[in-house]
Amino acid sequence: MEIERKFTIRQLPDNLDAYPHYEIKQAYLCTDPVVRIRREDDSYYLTYKGKGLLAREEYNLPLTKESYLHLREKADGVLISKTRYLLPLTGTDLTIELDVFDAPYKGLYLAEVEFPDEASANAFVPPVWFGKDVTYSSDYHNSTLSKGKKL
Repeated sequence: MEIERKFTIRQLPDNLDAYPHYEIKQAYLCTDPVVRIRREDDSYYLTYKGKGLLAREEYNLPLTKESYLHLREKADGVLISKTRYLLPLTGTDLTIELDVFDAPYKGLYLAEVEFPDEASANAFVPPVWFGKDVTYSSDYHNSTLSKGKKL
């Protein structure tokens, strides 16, 4: 079960490259239910995501590079390309996953924070540099963005 909140970002933090980060390329074989393929640097995955906004099932299976490339040819829509930065959330054991998108979504910045339970997620007070809470908006799901949706 994945439990996370998602936010737009008002302003990017300074020195982003000082934080661990990796390049992500992902595409969607299906968006209902969500079936995605992802490349994270030199690792490859097939992911199934169930329905839901704050909490939903998620299963990741490893792929080979060859199987990723084969499936990518079968994917629909826009290939999502982004850099994900991992920032520690001060005073907690939580991590902010900050996504900086490439074209066609250049200028889009989204932060996700995963929680151990829904009570923690609901009690979360975001840092001041976070913008709008878009947890309950499917417009900001990468599967929706893969359809070429303009924000």
